[in-house]
Order: sequence, then structure tokens, then C-alpha cells
Amino acid sequence: MNQSIIGFHQDEEGDWVADLYCGHGQHVRHNPPLSFRPWVQSLEGRQKHIGSILNCKKCDEEGVAASPVPTQD
Repeated sequence: MNQSIIGFHQDEEGDWVADLYCGHGQHVRHNPPLSFRPWVQSLEGRQKHIGSILNCKKCDEEGVAASPVPTQD
């Protein structure tokens, strides 16, 4: 289920986690060649991705009804 990113935090191992509108979190690692997200390594890069959409795997697994995804006006 698509959810917008509302913030970021680091987990106990120092990896970045996107805070999603639904209340869940999703890791956003820069780990080439498996995942290529160099933007996550800088504050500016993370800030530019606030409002971006990620597919929330936890919502998909839980079968949560779609909640409105806020838009940036």
C-alpha cells in the first residue's frame, strides 16, 4: 500500500528508517548493488524525500484499508 514519507530516524544499528504516514517504518538503506539510495546519507537528501511515496509492506501484510495519502500543496 502506498504511503508517504513523513520523516526519518535511525535504528539501533544506525540504518535509516523512513517514517510513513500510516505509522509504520521502512528501512531505506544505501547498499549498492542491492539498493541504490545515496540521498539517504545526507540530511538534505532525506529532506528532499519527505512526501515521497513508498509501498508499505506492513500495511499490505495486515490488509489495512487504504488511508488517504497526504499531498504537498
